[in-house]
Amino acid sequence: METDSPTIPKRTLADILFILFLRLVAVSCFWFGLQYWAMLVGYSLVGAGRFDLLSLPWKVASTSLAVLFPVASLGLWLTVSWGPVIWVLAAGGQILMYGLLPDIFGPNQLIILLHVMVAVVYWIFRLLLWLEKRRHRRQVSVDLP
Repeated sequence: METDSPTIPKRTLADILFILFLRLVAVSCFWFGLQYWAMLVGYSLVGAGRFDLLSLPWKVASTSLAVLFPVASLGLWLTVSWGPVIWVLAAGGQILMYGLLPDIFGPNQLIILLHVMVAVVYWIFRLLLWLEKRRHRRQVSVDLP
């Protein structure tokens, strides 16, 4: 015997676009993580960014981000609640590095701008999904024949 209604609600367009956005951010986070790992093991920057050659601030920042970005990538790809939290930690670390400490890490306004844009788009999606859920809750459904 088949059930009358599906137990899983259909995804809305906003929900599908939000998942696609999270997965796009996840791919970029994975790329950032790979870049930090390549730098730390000496694969990129002609070996000048190897861990043993870095200053203490760079050692702390690069190892932290080499771990945070792939973990954030996994969380964002799976669309679990801790994914954006880990992304905020990683993005906040880069914003602190390049925005508040440019004399140590060098200025990189593009990274700051991209992280801010991702955060703004994320909150726009969250607002749209909240409004959609609120509108859906207000709809009256009658189950009587």
